[in-house]
Amino acid sequence: MKLADMGADVIRINRVSEAPTGSPAPDSIGPDSPQLWREFDRGRRSIAVDLKAPEGVELVLKMAETSDVLLEAFRPGVAERLGLGPDDVMARNPKLVYGRLTGWGQDGPLAHVAGHSLNYESLTGAIGSIGPVGGPPIPLLQVLGDFAGGGLHLAYGVVCALLEASRTGKGQVVDAAMIDGVMSLYSVFYGMSASGMHTEEIGSNLFDGGAPFYNVYETSDGKYVTAAPIEPHFYRQLLDALGIPADELPEQYDRGRWPEVRERLAAAFRTRTRDEWQQRLEGTDVCFAPVMRLPEAHEHPHNIARGAFVQTPDGGRQVRPSPRLSGMAGNGDAVNRSYAYVGADTDVVLGEFGLSAAEIGALRSSGVVA
Repeated sequence: MKLADMGADVIRINRVSEAPTGSPAPDSIGPDSPQLWREFDRGRRSIAVDLKAPEGVELVLKMAETSDVLLEAFRPGVAERLGLGPDDVMARNPKLVYGRLTGWGQDGPLAHVAGHSLNYESLTGAIGSIGPVGGPPIPLLQVLGDFAGGGLHLAYGVVCALLEASRTGKGQVVDAAMIDGVMSLYSVFYGMSASGMHTEEIGSNLFDGGAPFYNVYETSDGKYVTAAPIEPHFYRQLLDALGIPADELPEQYDRGRWPEVRERLAAAFRTRTRDEWQQRLEGTDVCFAPVMRLPEAHEHPHNIARGAFVQTPDGGRQVRPSPRLSGMAGNGDAVNRSYAYVGADTDVVLGEFGLSAAEIGALRSSGVVA
């Protein structure tokens, strides 16, 4: 999705068994179709190919000859067994960038076992540093492992390799492991832990809810707001806005007295509703924001002014592509549609790669494509 949002022509190769019988026309897919509204499927086309058939493998190799990038997310060794490993593909196209995405990496004792985002966030210490005081760690909605540690790191590596290939004419393999990506994102916290700045006692540190000036507070209506004035001059503005004299509190970074300060701020925030605090504090330098549910984010004035959510060709609403590039006219004014169903673009894509209608028909009749 990140590559497609920046203008890449992304073709996804699905299994033949996933393609619907009869291959419905795209305009027959109604608004209730889950495929049509899957945001992470946007900007890609789909072809269905049987990679267990030699003809299917040859088809992918032919496509790779004139492509910039090939991505795979199999367990280690599977692509090689299919005849689509880096050596096979780059022999056809030495400039090609070959991206590999796994959970545990291409090697190591866990490389061949199943896992998911929560597991990678666990083994790295990521969620072991987050949670309520005295409570269990909290799952993080796949954000760190799958999306930031995995997909985004893969896209970054691909772009770096493409830049190198444009200069040298040589492609290379990008080995992106979700567990590596999580650790990369946590580099600063490994350093803070080693220096003693971040302790293992959850809820006692600067960024884990220990600091009263970097925290979440409940309001009188049972909702929540965040306050994060790390800098002293912003912190003083928050105290003024809450009506708390600064001389009644200890020094801002007196960690031993953070609990009592946190209780004082909590009591102040409980005197008004979330919306009342929003009206009072939003737009000031106290580093404030209301805690919103996902549907509410669509309606916040700042997000509306920024055009953060845009209408899709399908009639839906999706997050605008990011980052925004000045050289791309209209970047993000509209986003590409998601593919309508598995194999929706098989005939068109294969035609673009030079196959005749007769050749495509023969592949379809033999079950190699669908």
